[in-house]
Amino acid sequence: MSEHAAPESAQPPWTAPTGVLQVVDLQAAEHHWEISPGVVVHGYAFNGQAPGPVIEASVGDTLLVRFTNLLPEPTTIHWHGLRVPAAMDGSELAGDPVPPGGHFQYRFDLPDAGTFWYHSHLNETVQLERGLYGAIVVRNPDDPPVDGERVLLFDDLKMNRRGQIAAPTPLLENMRGREGDVLLINGVREPTMQIPAGQIERWRLINTASARHLRLSLSGHRFHVIGTDGGLIPAPYAVDEVLMAPGDRFDLAVGPFTDGETVVLQALPYDRGAGRPRHRTLATLHVAPEDRASTTAGVDLGRFSRAILPLVEPGEAPTRTIRLGGRLTRRGVEGTVNDTPHFEDAPVHVGRLQVWDIVNETTMDHPFHLHGFFFQILSINGEPPPYPSWEDTVNVPARGRVRIAWLPDNRPGRWMYHCHILEHHAVGMMAHFDVVA
Repeated sequence: MSEHAAPESAQPPWTAPTGVLQVVDLQAAEHHWEISPGVVVHGYAFNGQAPGPVIEASVGDTLLVRFTNLLPEPTTIHWHGLRVPAAMDGSELAGDPVPPGGHFQYRFDLPDAGTFWYHSHLNETVQLERGLYGAIVVRNPDDPPVDGERVLLFDDLKMNRRGQIAAPTPLLENMRGREGDVLLINGVREPTMQIPAGQIERWRLINTASARHLRLSLSGHRFHVIGTDGGLIPAPYAVDEVLMAPGDRFDLAVGPFTDGETVVLQALPYDRGAGRPRHRTLATLHVAPEDRASTTAGVDLGRFSRAILPLVEPGEAPTRTIRLGGRLTRRGVEGTVNDTPHFEDAPVHVGRLQVWDIVNETTMDHPFHLHGFFFQILSINGEPPPYPSWEDTVNVPARGRVRIAWLPDNRPGRWMYHCHILEHHAVGMMAHFDVVA
């Protein structure tokens, strides 16, 4: 099928800048942080924090990030999920890395409300695990009130016998992806949290792990998905669990619970095709007596909604097929797109509808991430998703197929897509392409 134009109204609306400039100073430097009592890890951090500080703004603001690199190696910052200009993307395509002692200013508008994140996009397999990531919350002033809000960043660390981050084991990790034995939330192992009885909170979840998929559950309690990568979905969707691939985000409405309950946030076993899945405890939530002073007069979940118009009709034929693969060579493991490591894909034109089939030719899952643009999931293994949404990351099951649709808006430049298992990206399961006017 040839590419054709799609209605402009089917895109996420582009909010005009409000004129509010949010200025953030970020420094990357070596850092020691305590992941549990008495266990101190040497790594990296933004502004002396691992994870880095939560960057908060409102939709329509302009963000200016004045970045200084105090690390002993070059780095960049990628703004995962934000619709930035190509020159601000922070990937290795966007410009020269920031050298040790160097400075760079990132500046871009924020047209979308939602939960996003920032992270290194150079030597990622090392720098992210060492702590170079943080959350971005872009608020919509029209969002309804909730009783509380949490930003939860999930990660894991592979530790050595000295209690420090273990050295890489390239052959195995490049094949399977690196999974750690210590799971963290906001840089802490198995934290304890508290919520007053009767309250409903908004949880903003981000999976920053290199390769770990998280099948999240709350001791069997139901909760509601209210948003995904690109912001709110059309209506809250009640679930017992969610699957978060690396790079994924979910916004959840959690609660209410009963006074005296203990609720465990857990990762249920999930077989992504790379080892033996285990049940893991991530955090414990203690339910305290009701705090009427801080409880709203009823959280209206129905107000968490927005219209999402379909980009294409059901059954639309693909304009491009992307095959994810891998192979073992004399040089080690190679990841491939269409049989080629670091594939050079064909350009796409501004305003020309894209329908892509992403075909996983391997025996393990691969989270596909598109830089700079949102897409709609049309089907996963031939089945439509449970609700419409805007995404930038989707898990492609082993031997599976995912069909997506997206529309390049007027941000020409050099872009990329890749598997967000960081080791697979590093060994070649990625592609470059140009968006041209």
